[in-house]
Amino acid sequence: MNRKKSHGSWQYLTSVMLLLLFFSCSNATKNVDYSESVPLGGNAWVINNKDANRQMINKEGLVNWTNPDDIVRTYFRIGKTGKLNIGIEGKVVSGKSTMKVTFNGHEKEISLADTDTAVVHLGAFNVDKPGYYYVDIQGTIKTGDSFGEISHVLLGGDAVSEEVYYVKDDFYWGRRGPSVHLTYQVPDEVNNVKWFYNEITVPEGEDVMGSYFMANGFGEGYFGIQVNSPTERRILFSVWSPFKTDNPNEIPEEERILMLKKGVDVHTGKFGNEGSGGQSYKVFNWKAGISYQFLLKGHPSVNNSTDYTAYFFDPEKAKWELIASFRRPKTTSYLKRPHSFLENFITAMGTESRKAYYTNQWVADENGNWYELTEAKFTADATAHKEARLDYAGGVEGDAFFMKNCGFFSDHVPFNQMFKREKTNAKPVVDFLALPEK
Repeated sequence: MNRKKSHGSWQYLTSVMLLLLFFSCSNATKNVDYSESVPLGGNAWVINNKDANRQMINKEGLVNWTNPDDIVRTYFRIGKTGKLNIGIEGKVVSGKSTMKVTFNGHEKEISLADTDTAVVHLGAFNVDKPGYYYVDIQGTIKTGDSFGEISHVLLGGDAVSEEVYYVKDDFYWGRRGPSVHLTYQVPDEVNNVKWFYNEITVPEGEDVMGSYFMANGFGEGYFGIQVNSPTERRILFSVWSPFKTDNPNEIPEEERILMLKKGVDVHTGKFGNEGSGGQSYKVFNWKAGISYQFLLKGHPSVNNSTDYTAYFFDPEKAKWELIASFRRPKTTSYLKRPHSFLENFITAMGTESRKAYYTNQWVADENGNWYELTEAKFTADATAHKEARLDYAGGVEGDAFFMKNCGFFSDHVPFNQMFKREKTNAKPVVDFLALPEK
């Protein structure tokens, strides 16, 4: 007997048996243990058709699925290595459908013919490192009007025996992704901060639609740059009303933000949904790779009020421009809690990573004395705190702080830590008396 030949035959037969088991049909589902159900409603996107997300993804999952070109991607983060079982939970409205499902380079075609919710087992995979993964689904053949309705991606096995991260509720915020902040530490000897100066550079390729690169935040508002659409970008400056509401029409007259003045081509009005107050913006085609400067003034004014004024330095014109000046009632304060943040405000863009550098922060007191800010606390919002999404980061690169969010990158940075950058000693050159009044 040829033992080497017999041993090789046994290896071949074993491989065939394993392949047959791996690509077993949905009848094997009864023998598969799924411990996690990832809802598509908060974790899936139509990645090649951003405009279709609102019509195809809702709290029930994937619906209105008719286009065979649409690729629906569902994200989740695994904290352990090992065997990973994957299944799909869904149904057809009518007829029968086949679809291609892809995970980590492996493809499988599955069928769905149940009008009641059913589970189709995709297979068992080996995960060799923790981090974010995704499952892609693409329709191939359908006899009904749609390919079906998919509600969950199911996970089981050793790889999910510990932490598994995905959006379980608050789907709107989960789809927007985590927001991150830098709160700059003002030296103890500084009193009555009247001016706050900051600079932002967005690297090329990081100026993703839906991004708000907020430069000069303070206790009562925020000031920065946005990417609002493929053709429009804005400089945005807003001040919250002291009256707590998400509906600006509910604010009593005596607690409304008063617009004192505005710059050329600046739009002003009200805002709501995340608190309410006065808003101003200027359509401005800012560019990635260029550093932009922001200057904010805040000081007590008449009748228990505080005035806030925002200036933006246009590097092409080489001069400061007024954005707007607002008066906030029932407030007597200089600038408090200088900070910056980075957020995504378009849910369809929650799959796209963005990054910015924040550098050369300074504050000046009421006498015009400047102080450089070189320390900042890195924090994050509720989406990060509840561990719905872990794709956020911050830190220091040379003399600049940076923040990054969204995109489902795996190397996140824990929040609630302090960062310290190198000093620039590049004190702002600002003639306060020459700043524009309109």
